[in-house]
Amino acid sequence: MKTIAELSEKVEPYTHDALLAAFDGCHKIYLAMDEEEAKWFRENYEITFVGTPDELLATVMDWYEESCFLRFVSAVSHNPDNPNAGFVSLIEQFEDEDDEDDEDEEDTDEDEEDN
Repeated sequence: MKTIAELSEKVEPYTHDALLAAFDGCHKIYLAMDEEEAKWFRENYEITFVGTPDELLATVMDWYEESCFLRFVSAVSHNPDNPNAGFVSLIEQFEDEDDEDDEDEEDTDEDEEDN
């Protein structure tokens, strides 16, 4: 399981060029990396934040900690030819969760070794 500090290290480099952060109030957190995306988030999201790189990082990570378990953080740049190509996943869904299946497999392997 990754710590908040480890996850924030993945977001921090993008905060230097981000124009704003946006949050849907549940689990979607975005950094707008250009003016087109910043304008879209200002017009379509109720929760946006503009600040220094340190303030953006602190805000994004606060939102992340308050979010539901489906949470993720992405950086978004405008790409008129392929809008999906403009997304960079910084923290994927479930990235901070323990993988229970892996733990179960390890327990099974250990049990088999004991026999």
